[in-house]
Amino acid sequence: MKSFMLVSLLYLLTILGCQNSHHPARSILLNPLFTDNMVLQQKQKIPVWGTAEPGGEIAVTLNEQQQKVIVNDAGNWRVDLSPVTAGGPYELIISGEETITIRNVLVGEVWICSGQSNMEMPLAGWGNIDNYQEEIANANYPNIRLLMVDRVMSATPHENFESDGWKECSPKTIPEFSSVAYFFGRRLYRELNVPVGLIESAWGGTPIEAWISGQTLKKIPEFSDIALANEKKLAVWPDKIEQILKDKGTFDHGFQNPEYKTDDWQTMKLPTVWENAGLDIDGIVWFSKDVDIPESWKGEDLILSLGKINDYDITWFNGKKIGRGTDVSESRVYQIPSSFVEIGKNRITVQVLDFGNFGGLYGPADKMKLASKVGITSLVGNWKYIIDPIKIDLKKSPKKPNNDSEVYNGMIKPLLPFGIKGAIWYQGEANIGGAYQYRTLFKAMIEDWRTVWGEGDFPFLFVQLPNFMELNPQLAEDAWPQLREAQTMALALPNTGMAVAIDIGDAKNIHPKNKQEVGRRLAMNALAKVYGKKIPYSGPMYKSMNIQGNKVRLQFVNTDGGLKIKESNHLQGFALAGEDKKFVWAEAEIEGDEVVVWNLKIKKPVAVRYAWVSNPVCNLFNEADLPASPFRTDNWEGITSGNK
Repeated sequence: MKSFMLVSLLYLLTILGCQNSHHPARSILLNPLFTDNMVLQQKQKIPVWGTAEPGGEIAVTLNEQQQKVIVNDAGNWRVDLSPVTAGGPYELIISGEETITIRNVLVGEVWICSGQSNMEMPLAGWGNIDNYQEEIANANYPNIRLLMVDRVMSATPHENFESDGWKECSPKTIPEFSSVAYFFGRRLYRELNVPVGLIESAWGGTPIEAWISGQTLKKIPEFSDIALANEKKLAVWPDKIEQILKDKGTFDHGFQNPEYKTDDWQTMKLPTVWENAGLDIDGIVWFSKDVDIPESWKGEDLILSLGKINDYDITWFNGKKIGRGTDVSESRVYQIPSSFVEIGKNRITVQVLDFGNFGGLYGPADKMKLASKVGITSLVGNWKYIIDPIKIDLKKSPKKPNNDSEVYNGMIKPLLPFGIKGAIWYQGEANIGGAYQYRTLFKAMIEDWRTVWGEGDFPFLFVQLPNFMELNPQLAEDAWPQLREAQTMALALPNTGMAVAIDIGDAKNIHPKNKQEVGRRLAMNALAKVYGKKIPYSGPMYKSMNIQGNKVRLQFVNTDGGLKIKESNHLQGFALAGEDKKFVWAEAEIEGDEVVVWNLKIKKPVAVRYAWVSNPVCNLFNEADLPASPFRTDNWEGITSGNK
């Protein structure tokens, strides 16, 4: 009896073990962040993720630790490896039915480098920063790694992005990379002596609202109605397009039916944009391909992967509609139920509508396939195609709505949840006209990124806008200092830092060439506030004031050895106002760690402003040779207070 029970128990355990076993995952694809030469963030969990066919098992191995995961029903997977200290090189191995090996992987400090053109500005190319030829020649830092995110705007959040992958920093790879990011990373590397990874995700001319997620914008009153309206428009936009195609009779040809004769259709080798195949049109093109389904696939649900399509597609399998796609940057993946599948010949038909620029099924090749649990058939190669004889007036077609979050969707969302130490930011020029609004938007963006990354209040360091435009000896209301003030207000958030650049701008060039000093000042913030180095990191910051008769005494923090005048015999840049709120230039002098300000014509001073024009003449520094930040002691409305 005992023997029978033991045998039964062993049999039951065997059955349970078989039920819990999973086959190695097929068709594994990684997020584009995972390439040779990459840097992983040290001393925190290491997320690794991607896609594969549902139900398979994936093993991820790094530095003798391994984690396993089962691909979920949506085809997504993720593991979180345990923290690793700085070092390498290692191999990151992702194993399923096939093995992907990521080589020359380092572990160190990873920073996101984002913003508009002054962050994007490369050492060479259109940048040609100060001393760029020598800087490029000396850029031999194999333990600094560079990744550039291609510029993409999207009305919907992306999971992936385009990039050439991680590169070792060298004279060959640095010329087109962000100069501010490079000089920041170089200083960190020299001081910390650990690998540094820099991810450049920047786009010139972009306003800050483009970098904020839709979920956060909807919470900001002046953007909530726009964001909600765009969301509603986006939800119905594909239906409107399909209804137009139906009303115009494009489905009436029967091109989507499996029995339609395509013998006289032309042939195109896919993937490609059709302009590269000699087809120069904007409009509708139909593609058709017959595939043979083997007996071994009988009863299986299938997954059809077509890669990326420009712009809009409707796809049929054996005459039955299986999907519709609207985003040129997202791969089309459609589920095919087993009831649609025939053993033997089956037909895939894709109607593509191109609104302009390029059109077609443009891959990549490894994503064009038909798969079941027991096999994969590549769809790369010759397809039949025909131009739809019905012309659609594209100018009258409903367009996708403008989406204020479009850069976030295309260039930040796909980076989540990659492990980072922090972010550096250089932006604001595109929001000059809405400086008061920037007070809300900038803080919202920082908090937004911290929320979606899920790493807490990670360090966020930014550049205050430098001096710009012609010198103006007259005091007048100006939007530039109000934007700088809005940036300064973000320092109220925890774990933030600001590099003041009011002395290193260019009156005639919104892209000043001295990016070395900008990168250095950002790095000083990081070294002091993030890495605990006992070094100065900021110029004098206004703290408080006392009015004594006809004079005003100003107190500061971050004096670092004391206040001083630079490149002059007297302080410049201070203005004083009385009860009439009219500012005039004032005298000023340093007394210890205070500045005393007066004008003999103002008997009852009320407020002081410093460097409060777009390109001020100002020269208050501390002994660390860092400039005082522009400031004002009043809170009177400015010229942008009502702007949105």
